[in-house]
Amino acid sequence: MEDFEAYVGVAWPRLLRSAWLLTHDWHRAEDLVQTVLARGYGRWPRIKDGAPDAYFRAMLASTYLSWWRRRWRGELPTEQLPERPAGGGELEGVELRHLLAGALARLPRQQRAVLMLRFHGDFTEADTARVLGLRIGTVKSHTARALAALRHDPQLRALLSEGVQ
Repeated sequence: MEDFEAYVGVAWPRLLRSAWLLTHDWHRAEDLVQTVLARGYGRWPRIKDGAPDAYFRAMLASTYLSWWRRRWRGELPTEQLPERPAGGGELEGVELRHLLAGALARLPRQQRAVLMLRFHGDFTEADTARVLGLRIGTVKSHTARALAALRHDPQLRALLSEGVQ
């Protein structure tokens, strides 16, 4: 299965980014991608002629939702962020990405999976519904609620309003 190895070599970064959007932890994301690729290896002859990225992203979402590992709670959130550095430079946007990752992590798991498939995986509402075993209306409501939660997140709003002024 040389073509599977070649595919994994090329697709690994894409699949890892998709898994990270779900887990927000690089180690768990790697575990998730490895689990999905191991499951997909035997199905490769059927998968390779279609859209393997879409197939594996769908497997990432469904596998992620079925995992129920205990979440590590060693980090404690703080009320105040440390002082912001003056000026932009090469770290410009890092804080926004960090706050966005935190806001995504606070979303319920299904809403996060729907957003990953819809906006990162570029799935249609119907495809997302089929992959996650939901109705299209449920996908729409999960999307709307998740986007509303992101729009109303106080940390994101504060950071974005500072940048606009």
